[in-house]
Amino acid sequence: MIKKILNYIKLLLELCKFKITSFVALSTFVGYILYSKELSINMILPVIGVFILACGSSSLNHYQERFTDALMSRTCKRPIPSGRISANHALILSIAIIIISLTIIYFTTNIVSLILSLLALIWYNFFYTPLKKKIAMAVVPGSLIGALPPMIGYTSAGGSPFDYQILALALFFFIWQIPHFWLLLLIFNNDYQKANFPTLTKIFSNEQLSRITFIWIVSLSVCSYFIFLLDYSFKIYSVIALIVLSIWLIIESSRLLLKYSEKSFLKETFLRINLYVLAVITVISIDRLLFKEI
Repeated sequence: MIKKILNYIKLLLELCKFKITSFVALSTFVGYILYSKELSINMILPVIGVFILACGSSSLNHYQERFTDALMSRTCKRPIPSGRISANHALILSIAIIIISLTIIYFTTNIVSLILSLLALIWYNFFYTPLKKKIAMAVVPGSLIGALPPMIGYTSAGGSPFDYQILALALFFFIWQIPHFWLLLLIFNNDYQKANFPTLTKIFSNEQLSRITFIWIVSLSVCSYFIFLLDYSFKIYSVIALIVLSIWLIIESSRLLLKYSEKSFLKETFLRINLYVLAVITVISIDRLLFKEI
């Protein structure tokens, strides 16, 4: 009995893409404290609401991509193509999770946060998901999805979505997703070819795509400067930390120009940019929470 329960929990975590949705919740949290500059019990339900929404949206994405997932070795063991859950069951579960999440967001935030949440859902499941089966550059407009959770957190705390500081952070998350995806493409290109996705590897060589990816990584590093250049309240410790992190990322990623054919290095670079983003939002969080009175 216990084993069955644990297996079902594991299934749900896979269906909800727990690692990704946890990061979505974290970015919402950072957006909230960027405005509030304090930990508050009021942030718990909005963050949970966005996390559950991301879970429901991810589950729905599993349903939408069940046929292409079955064609790729990287995704063929996901819950639906592996037969561990039926497509209809996954769809019903996804809808239920989305309704619960939107209800939480409706009662614990405000109309702006609710609209941004609905936009994130619609953009991911009904714009980006079908678009990436049609055009190779779908990830660029699709990256708007990653920019929305921190904005939801920020507006939930009472901020305006047009404040410079949240726009800078949202731009940072937007840019991050593009090299993030293209590194995955370089690593799993054969899988995307099997599923007949239109990809940039059909237009550019791996060497050319690695150069383009590196340019976006540099852009990500430079973009982190906007976070403190548009908000003079950041302390010097935080500014130095962000500059050091950006230099480190550029230097380490520059080897991508030579090692674009080495899968192990591509995976290291993929991990590195994700750790970089985590480090940046950690610096922001510490600055807002610990240095606000200095």
